[in-house]
Amino acid sequence: MDASPTPAAAPSAPGSRPAPCRPPMSGHPLTPGPPPSPPVFPPAPVSRFRRLATPVGVMAAVIGAFGYVGAVDPNQPGHYPVCPLLRFAGLYCPGCGGLRSAHAVAHGDIAAALGSNALAVVGYGIFAVLWVVWMSRASRGRPMSIAAKPVVWWGIGAVLLIFSIVRNLPFGSALAP
Repeated sequence: MDASPTPAAAPSAPGSRPAPCRPPMSGHPLTPGPPPSPPVFPPAPVSRFRRLATPVGVMAAVIGAFGYVGAVDPNQPGHYPVCPLLRFAGLYCPGCGGLRSAHAVAHGDIAAALGSNALAVVGYGIFAVLWVVWMSRASRGRPMSIAAKPVVWWGIGAVLLIFSIVRNLPFGSALAP
């Protein structure tokens, strides 16, 4: 048998109290310890109306914008500002012709829209697909997130840059508005 003294049986100095034998109580006001955690409640359910409000609001804004551009013809001078890059440098940016393209889409003339800005028409289609996915997910209570890797964003930038360069070259005049 081991004859070494235990902490409770260790000799104490005269006039001192022996060490307690039980562990300190956690949460006791006189004993330091972590405070009790607050109760965790599940999040309140969100109504279907509230889940669909944002995508419906975004589509209402897009319809309003297309309605305005459809009513106020960008082919008539003086209604919209001129692109600064076109005015000062004489170069078409990737957005040049976008208003004329939206005007043509609003009037159902897809061929004229493609002639004004083909990349914008592709963008309208991508937006439509993403909006349908967003509405579908929102109606089921699932959040929509687009977590694209940096290579995707660099790719989009490269497409915009190449489109801008090609539409300003003589062989790419079909892409110019």
